[in-house]
Amino acid sequence: MNKTIPKTLPKKLTKHEIEKKIVTEKEKKKILDQIVKARPKTLGQKAADWVTKWFGSWTFLFIIFLFMGIWVSINLFIVFVRWDPYPFILFNLFLSMLAAIQAPIILMSQNRQTERDRLKAEQDYRVNRKAELEIEDMQKDLEIIKQLIRDSKN
Repeated sequence: MNKTIPKTLPKKLTKHEIEKKIVTEKEKKKILDQIVKARPKTLGQKAADWVTKWFGSWTFLFIIFLFMGIWVSINLFIVFVRWDPYPFILFNLFLSMLAAIQAPIILMSQNRQTERDRLKAEQDYRVNRKAELEIEDMQKDLEIIKQLIRDSKN
């Protein structure tokens, strides 16, 4: 619990006070951003995020399709420059290596996203817990009001 409390909140607050402190979605997002930014990214994490962003883009997809089309066209139709004839063994090797490199990097980036989602879920829990405590307080107040109304009738 103490690991996820942002530096902006005093450490001496009780759990109930912390839950009451988080009020709006805007504040929730601000606190979540502080938690995520408090953990600096390593070079590997930055690289994984960049690679995932690049390999998951339409630009990359367009470039790889263009490259594949050029490779196949050259090796099928241009007779004097065939370096990888029809079953395209070398081309297959390159695509397999690309997939083998991409997969673990994308998984690393997904693990980071999972961590961010977990922190967001913790914040959602805190907000829900705060709402539950406020509802309980309102129910107690309503019971007191009901009792006062009953007493005034008698």
